[in-house]
Amino acid sequence: MSRSFFSPLPLADARHLPKWRQPKTLLFVMAAAMPVAFATWSALLNNFVIEVAQFDGSDIGWLHTVREIPGFLAIGVIALLLIIREQVLGLVSLILLGVATAITGFFPSLGGILVVTMLSSIGFHYYETVNQSLQLQWLSKEEAPKVLGALLATGSAATLVAYGLIMLTWQSFSLSYSTVYMIAGGVTAAVALFAIFAYPQFEAPNPQVKKFVLRRRYWLYYLLQFMAGARRQIFVVFAGFMMVERFGFDVHEVTGLFLINLVANMFFAPLIGRMVSRFGEQKALVIEYVGLIFVFSLYGGIYMFGWGVVLASVLYVIDHLFFAMALAIKTYFQKIADPGDIAPTAAVAFTINHIAAVFLPAALGYLWLQSPGAVFVLAAGMAATSLCLALLIPRHPEKGNETRFSRFVAAVAE
Repeated sequence: MSRSFFSPLPLADARHLPKWRQPKTLLFVMAAAMPVAFATWSALLNNFVIEVAQFDGSDIGWLHTVREIPGFLAIGVIALLLIIREQVLGLVSLILLGVATAITGFFPSLGGILVVTMLSSIGFHYYETVNQSLQLQWLSKEEAPKVLGALLATGSAATLVAYGLIMLTWQSFSLSYSTVYMIAGGVTAAVALFAIFAYPQFEAPNPQVKKFVLRRRYWLYYLLQFMAGARRQIFVVFAGFMMVERFGFDVHEVTGLFLINLVANMFFAPLIGRMVSRFGEQKALVIEYVGLIFVFSLYGGIYMFGWGVVLASVLYVIDHLFFAMALAIKTYFQKIADPGDIAPTAAVAFTINHIAAVFLPAALGYLWLQSPGAVFVLAAGMAATSLCLALLIPRHPEKGNETRFSRFVAAVAE
């Protein structure tokens, strides 16, 4: 009988499998499958909720608050790992994401959209929590930055195909939201179901702690995650909403903007991975946060001074590109962590990452109604705070050298 997820296989033995059944290949399969559902949902969302459900800024804020609740509760992954293996949990979560996305178009009301969004969000956030853990367990510290960059590029390529099909077929075939959501979600669910039975259940060499882990020496990583979550909400919730509400972008125009993002990400993400590997996490994050200060300040100027759609579109692409640099936060943690802490800390970090996500979209939704420019000015302040935190990362982080202060504090303590 061939191995399946019912037959655990030590990671060291996986090298004897055909290349397409090895752990690294599974990471690439999942990286390609997830964006088909999630990115399609994102691409259509603003037009769907405005044209079909008549959302305003407050409604979209509440939608994203609901969407982030499962991320805040990602710590529940630790409890689930007591009864189900990480790899299986990740793939089952991916199936839930696909199925929930598939039925989104059939619930064109505020209540219906909130419920379906909650289901898809549980799938997405639990998948992402487990996926991040598996990446750091299955990849060596030396190869992690480069492979993580390649995984980002793979996700962008899969999304590029999905968006390209939307652009080519949306108007030509007069597609409905329900049809596109159903196809995209079905593809993601089908690939995840295939992966459950096609791949063995790989066992990493370091058993994971299956309890809540919150260590003092990880404090900088926790703060970086918190600020990354707050920054992400500004882009996910309001940058795209601005393109539709202020500049009247149609579905194919929003998708076209996303396509530009994807092509840029496919090219730059592997380069960013190599840059992190060569120059270190601190320099990559400093570049990201300095750039974000300028991007968010210029976003605010669009509303305050009436700057045009071309600048908004260019900033949107640059803003999205900076997301790739966030892989430096993952590799920073991999270098400072105890090997057995990766799975539980991934869950804790996802919860921390989503603390701001639970209240920020709804709160800023009300601020948006009064002053959209003020939302982006506030985001520039968040980027400045993140920059200060990034400057505390040492050139060569490791256990015992987690921050620039670690060795000094240890010396004083002695």
